Amino acid sequence: MDTDTTMTGQEPTDAPRGDGGSLCTCFKLRRATRRVTQIYDKHLQPTGLRITQYGLLARLRGGPLHMTELAERMGMDRTTLTRNLRPLERMGYLAIDPGEDKRTRSVAITAAGRAAAAEALPYWKDAQASVRDALGTGLTDDLHGLLDRAFAGLPAE
Repeated sequence: MDTDTTMTGQEPTDAPRGDGGSLCTCFKLRRATRRVTQIYDKHLQPTGLRITQYGLLARLRGGPLHMTELAERMGMDRTTLTRNLRPLERMGYLAIDPGEDKRTRSVAITAAGRAAAAEALPYWKDAQASVRDALGTGLTDDLHGLLDRAFAGLPAE
C-alpha cells in the first residue's frame, strides 16, 4: 500500500489524525500521558510541585544517586534530567555535588526536599486514587503491567 500523500492524495494511514484516531503509538502514549499529567498536576497544585518534580524527589528519598543512574531510573536523558533538577535545586530541595571524578555528579534530596515530598504525598495519593477511580482497578493494574513490559522491551537510546 502506498502511503505517500503526494502519490495517492490521501493521508497516510499511520499519520496522527485530528480526531485522535492515530495509529501512531507515540502519539497515543503522549496524549494519554498529557491527560494523566494534568490530573496529577492539578492535585499537587497546592504544594507548588508538578508531578515531574514530585517524582524526582520521591526517587531520591532512598539516598543520593549519580546523575546517570537517576536519569536511567527516570527514563530520561541527562539533558532533560538536568533541566528538571534546576528548579528543585533553586528551591533548596536538592543538592547536586561533584562525584568521585569530574565526569560525575551526585544528586541528593535535602531536608527541605524531604519535607516538600512529605507534604505532597497525600496530594499524590489523591491523584493516584482519582486516576484509578477513573480507569477502574483492573484497567489500572493491566496498564501498569503493560507499560512495565513495554519499557523493559524497548531499547535505550
